[in-house]
Amino acid sequence: MWLQKEIIIKNKNRGFHLITTEIINNTPELSSIKIGILHIFIKHSSASITINENSDKSVRTDFENHFNMMVPDNSKNYTHILEGPDDMSAHLKSSMLDNSLSIPIKNGALQLGVWQGIYLCEHRNEIKQRKLILTINGEN
Repeated sequence: MWLQKEIIIKNKNRGFHLITTEIINNTPELSSIKIGILHIFIKHSSASITINENSDKSVRTDFENHFNMMVPDNSKNYTHILEGPDDMSAHLKSSMLDNSLSIPIKNGALQLGVWQGIYLCEHRNEIKQRKLILTINGEN
């Protein structure tokens, strides 16, 4: 079976946000998959997705702080500044992480580790929504 849909994640401020529940809630078809893969693709070049710690919120704060130290906004070295001081830094951060994930499905559930969650990594200040393409390939 193949299934593909686009979902919109709304109103996430700059930072690292757990979206595992939003992904699961938008794919009720997962429950019927015995074995398969969920592929997630973010349709933006200034945000990213990743998998990491899902329990302690301080991890998300530390991610944001670390990435802002490594790749600061408004650097004098950037020439691509058309959309503001967070434009080029957002592109760099999204390339350092990723724009897609593949997660195994087994017996109707994503096979994430006990302490793993799916993050939307928002690298811009004034974004209202992000679009994700979810593709499921699996056997019922």
